[in-house]
Amino acid sequence: MKQGVFITFEGNDGAGKTTACLGVKDKLEQMGYSVIYTREPGGSKIAESIREILLDVNNTAMDGRTEALLYAASRRQHLVDIVLPALEKKQIVLCDRFLDSSLAYQGHARGIGMEEVYKINEFAIHNCMPIKTFFYSVSMETGQKRMNIRGDKNRLDLEQNDFHKKVREGYEMLIKTYPERIHVIDAEPSKEEVIEETLYQVLKVIKEYE
Repeated sequence: MKQGVFITFEGNDGAGKTTACLGVKDKLEQMGYSVIYTREPGGSKIAESIREILLDVNNTAMDGRTEALLYAASRRQHLVDIVLPALEKKQIVLCDRFLDSSLAYQGHARGIGMEEVYKINEFAIHNCMPIKTFFYSVSMETGQKRMNIRGDKNRLDLEQNDFHKKVREGYEMLIKTYPERIHVIDAEPSKEEVIEETLYQVLKVIKEYE
């Protein structure tokens, strides 16, 4: 690779992005690529500690701005510990959630404002943005069914449907704002079909940097 490739995966809870991301990682490794999978919030020791606070079902009283700041803090540590070193080694980084999640969840759904949340994260990411973002699109009903099958819900999973609808609205706004970066993938089909479609799209991105 001529340079590291940073790709992020986004979607409402239950969209299947994690399954797709891990599936693509396996296939890329089989093809001989040097690739890592990581996630937000979390991904490294300190960032994972912040994740525990953020997703703890006992922390339902958390203030929205506190939540946004904690996500930004986790993101900064994750970048320093995992993402930036991997990119320096010219690896492919597949990241399960990134800045767009904060903009959709805290910026729009929490009503803080996307611009305000973006400003918080400008300091955290220091100009490090993904080359491409894949958004996994499913109906609210499909997402809910998948979450029910998954079980073990976290604090954000327990939010009411109105909140998750606002998250989707936030993502739709981002898709319109960043059409060159964000590519929408229909995540309603089987996981095998979604993984194959994602792999096809990821390879198109990778080929530009080989």
